[in-house]
Amino acid sequence: MEVPATLSVDPKRPIRRLFAEGESRGAVVSDSAEAAEAGVTALKRHRAELKRYIRSNPVFQHSFEPIGAVGAPAIAVRMAEAAEKAGVGPMAAVAGALADLAVEAMLEAGARVAVVEDGGEVALASDRPIDIALQVGETTLSKWFGFRISRFPVGVATSSGVYSNAFSFGDAEAVTIFAGDAALADAAATAACNIVFGSDIEVAVKRGVERALSISGVEGVFVLYRGVTGTGGSLPEIIRVNPNGGAETG
Repeated sequence: MEVPATLSVDPKRPIRRLFAEGESRGAVVSDSAEAAEAGVTALKRHRAELKRYIRSNPVFQHSFEPIGAVGAPAIAVRMAEAAEKAGVGPMAAVAGALADLAVEAMLEAGARVAVVEDGGEVALASDRPIDIALQVGETTLSKWFGFRISRFPVGVATSSGVYSNAFSFGDAEAVTIFAGDAALADAAATAACNIVFGSDIEVAVKRGVERALSISGVEGVFVLYRGVTGTGGSLPEIIRVNPNGGAETG
């Protein structure tokens, strides 16, 4: 997913901070400069704590199966809990968990709008609707449609077996998950994307949708595989998006 340039936060002066920290790349958007800075600070702090934890427990980084995180920092605990629900390794939830923790820090700093996108995974809390666009590599659908989100908090994550540097067992162009938090959405997107493959495209898409909805806490799923789409659960309003950024209203 991506947060479009004309995100409907405050058309007059949205606060947007880009960040790059190690492998993390993304954006923090808010109605408050103080809250935006709190979000960036939280991202850096929790990422540093995770790196220290992994140095003492390297299996946490490399496992493709759920693994406990007893006595671990908050970021690792969040990752482990989401991974357990989805049946994947904890690193499948890292970007989403970081985004969740950053949004919580922004709300504590007084934000009415708190949006954090980390590597395509988005955590959102807001007192007004927010539009996000789907970016899927060079596919014809990329940046042409998205979702208008009006129920919060919510986590949104997209996994791809084609347009991503993250490891996947599947071949889907995109599996997008909506859940109560971004850590779970992140882990669930990985789990569902892992099983979208094979020459029977419709069966593969259906398999991905069913796998996503079998995970407790997943609210909705969108799957794109070889030009065929499938949806399940409760999705936000689908909107048309200008590829240069922003929702089209006419």
